[in-house]
Amino acid sequence: MNSLLIAGTDTDAGKTVLTTALAAYWQMYFPDRSLGIMKLMQTGTGDRELYTRLFSLDQSPEELNPLHFDAPLAPPIAAEREGRRIELEKVWTTLQSLSERKDFVLVEALGGLGSPVTWELTVADIARDWRLRGVLVVPVKLGAIGQAVANVALAKHTGFKLRGIVLNCVKAYSEQEIADLAPVDLIQSLTQIPVLGILPHLDDPTDLAKLAKIASDLDLEQLLPGVNLVPQTSK
Repeated sequence: MNSLLIAGTDTDAGKTVLTTALAAYWQMYFPDRSLGIMKLMQTGTGDRELYTRLFSLDQSPEELNPLHFDAPLAPPIAAEREGRRIELEKVWTTLQSLSERKDFVLVEALGGLGSPVTWELTVADIARDWRLRGVLVVPVKLGAIGQAVANVALAKHTGFKLRGIVLNCVKAYSEQEIADLAPVDLIQSLTQIPVLGILPHLDDPTDLAKLAKIASDLDLEQLLPGVNLVPQTSK
């Protein structure tokens, strides 16, 4: 499928920052190519409202977020509170339809790879079942190495194929602090997964120009597989 699943180690890992950065880059350099953004499911408010505000997307609200629950809780708990069920078939068919219409689709997961989607399935499980390829966002902080190792181990256990890891600075760190908290060589050695770049901390995470710039410093060949990365503005 012409898509990238942006997963994380936990909530607030930086999935939304990476998604907006890649979307901002695409909007700046590929204005004549169609991009879709999809939040698999959302509990509470946040990402779908942000994407609607930042980007002009030629897609319906249901395509942006096919499944939503009001309570900011794990989906099985939020659905139970509302007397509803998790309609995974609706999410899957929406993703298929969007992928057929768009040149590429950025798919943001929820929570961490081990977060429950239903009472039986985690994010990693549905990523495997739907044969999605993805990237793991790891926040730079104390414990980042262990989080990366544990989530990559879960991905390998379930069969979810990761294209790489992106580190996200949740605070304004120096280069030395980043090297101490999330050493790239050690993470790559322990996980056998490449680190595709580091997202710096942004005071304004809605600044599209800055988001596009930080995306340009990532390994876009891995993050946007199958996309001709020659910017149209340079022709």
